[in-house]
Amino acid sequence: MLARLDEFERALLALDRVRVSELLDAVAASQTPLLAVESLIRPALERIGKLWEDNRCALSQVYMSGRLCEEQVDALLGPAATTTRVAPGNARLALTVLEDYHLLGKQIVRTVLRAAGWPVLDYERQTVAGLVTRTCADEIDILMISTLMLPSALQVREVTTQLREQSPRTRVVVGGAPFRFDPELWKEVGADAMGTNAAEAVAIVEGLAGGAP
Repeated sequence: MLARLDEFERALLALDRVRVSELLDAVAASQTPLLAVESLIRPALERIGKLWEDNRCALSQVYMSGRLCEEQVDALLGPAATTTRVAPGNARLALTVLEDYHLLGKQIVRTVLRAAGWPVLDYERQTVAGLVTRTCADEIDILMISTLMLPSALQVREVTTQLREQSPRTRVVVGGAPFRFDPELWKEVGADAMGTNAAEAVAIVEGLAGGAP
């Protein structure tokens, strides 16, 4: 599997769409689509993010690798369907990418949550100021933030600080490579919970909202 991961990473950096699809299809043939995403796409993009932090690849390669993988995830998991179910206690959920150019992690979480019946607002990419403003305006109960790069993860501290003052009802859940690499980072930035993969997101939301939809 390591050799395949190495090859998948090279195909992404080379923007070889055909080879990316071939390698992912080969893994998906023997696993569930979500496991294929978690075992191949996620670690490859984390590696590429680390290459960028070490100045060993261009930001454009990070961005385009993410876009290629977004296409593959949509093909594997299907587009996220809108649900009209109501969350327990009318809890309002939103998810976003904070000051980062990598949307894939957020999209996977969105797909898994909606498949489990959770209505969720997708804020796409946000700055700190924009995210706090929108979260308060929408009266969000659970805000899920995905990051790939460490500088973006550290910005969560400013979000949680402002939300404590302006929207104390909001619980913040974080995920992404920086929080997996440093298991204590989510506490340092003031988050209420941290998920290591998309599947955990459902259990975390159920715990914070008080049950399944």
